[in-house]
Amino acid sequence: SPLIFTLLLGMMFLQACATVPSAQSKIEETDDLSAVVNDAQAMARVYGKDQVLVVFDIDNTLLAMEQDLGSDQWYDWQKELQSEDPCNGMLVSNRLAVQGALYFASAMRPTQPDAAEQVRKLQDAGLTVIALTSRGSDFRLQTFRELRRNGISLWSSALPPRHGYANTFIPEGGSRPALYEDGVFLTAGQHKGDMLKALLQKTGTEAPAVVVFADDKKHNLEAVLETYQDSGTAIHAWRYNREDPVVAAFDPEEVTEQWRALRPALQT
Repeated sequence: SPLIFTLLLGMMFLQACATVPSAQSKIEETDDLSAVVNDAQAMARVYGKDQVLVVFDIDNTLLAMEQDLGSDQWYDWQKELQSEDPCNGMLVSNRLAVQGALYFASAMRPTQPDAAEQVRKLQDAGLTVIALTSRGSDFRLQTFRELRRNGISLWSSALPPRHGYANTFIPEGGSRPALYEDGVFLTAGQHKGDMLKALLQKTGTEAPAVVVFADDKKHNLEAVLETYQDSGTAIHAWRYNREDPVVAAFDPEEVTEQWRALRPALQT
């Protein structure tokens, strides 16, 4: 009848209006991890918690070194120094091995007092939460020690298999061995966008509607945006800047003196 036809037409119109629009990629900046958490929770309300993946960098995003020596900014300075002047007296030979030793000998602090609490908010809400770091598998023990010491555990919210893989593997599109364990992906400095895509493929996880990605380095966020451009997955990239003042205050002379004083003890 005309009445039934009208009702059916109205129902179809309402269903069409209720269609959820695709999420849009964006890049924003914050000094508080709660902004990342709020964004992820908002996306979960719209698209469903199973369609949102939250990814945190570790160094200068979740945790930071107690001192500049061995920190992310120290490593970047050493890398730049090597390219500019390989004979510079401030250069440390085999900086990766040195950084690993400094990780063992040093402690890390949360970038903000409630960093672990912010991660747990997402986990308690049932979202998938992992860490993706440029650290390599050689730094596995030091990394998990400091995450645990600071109250951060990611295996319960990890991509399956939740405890990861026993051995390292070369990710699709990568060239160096990486390790995925207990929700932490140690990528050995490889392209973070390609690494995230490779991890989803390896774990058999379909690309979500939204990836909320927090990192202190803009080029890492741009790498993820590049990989997922026109993919159907929106990237909400958050540049976490809370450690910027610490990075800006980095003193090469001071860390060089610290290294010279500490080196004999580490060698022993």
